[in-house]
Amino acid sequence: MKRQKAGSIINVSSIWGTAAVPGAHAYHATKGALVMMSKNAAITYAGDGIRVNSIHPGFIDTPLTQAQDPAINAHIIGVTPMKRAGTPLEIANGCLFLACDESSFMTGAELVIDGGYLAQ
Repeated sequence: MKRQKAGSIINVSSIWGTAAVPGAHAYHATKGALVMMSKNAAITYAGDGIRVNSIHPGFIDTPLTQAQDPAINAHIIGVTPMKRAGTPLEIANGCLFLACDESSFMTGAELVIDGGYLAQ
């Protein structure tokens, strides 16, 4: 990327990198670290034409969430303003946007795709 003076790095964090729930301290710490690592890399490599952003999914319907306690899932969906889980495709579309030229003036940004959860 440095040689070609262009590139886009997309780090996958989570809404849990900026908001907390009880008992998930290690997960929050690692996702929060990704936020700051992305911002640091964004300013470090901006002069090299490399953009670095992070994406922050909310509750997404995946095999991982399907395997957890349905009561937890129902609660999170219930407090999400859009009242549904997101889909992997919705996250992939956000990544596609961050990877393409349409986001060429974005670096150090946090793209939140969470059905409105963090807007509360």
